[in-house]
Amino acid sequence: MLNHSHSPYNRKKRKLFSLFIIPLVFLALAGIVMMLWNSILPDVIHATVINYWQALGLLVLSRILFGGFGFHRGERDHHPFARSGEMRKKWAQMTEEEKQKFREEYKARCEHRGH
Repeated sequence: MLNHSHSPYNRKKRKLFSLFIIPLVFLALAGIVMMLWNSILPDVIHATVINYWQALGLLVLSRILFGGFGFHRGERDHHPFARSGEMRKKWAQMTEEEKQKFREEYKARCEHRGH
């Protein structure tokens, strides 16, 4: 059975879909920011009510200052071991004693960080 999910047609179709959906989601988020701001902050901290365009501006500003919104594709690929399988190869070549030592050091490092 052939897998057509990576064909040029499907990539073009997904890209076109993204060009329309991502801006729509962003515009909808601005409406949500406005509704949340106006329903919570005026009563809690006596902030003024904002309009849709101010909410959109806040959303853009927060994106610039803090990044995010979860649109990070392929985040795993940024890890140096993820692409090459280098760590998997290294692990396969370790003796049982080396693996146990690695586990203990990793566990100690995680405990030290408070995880």
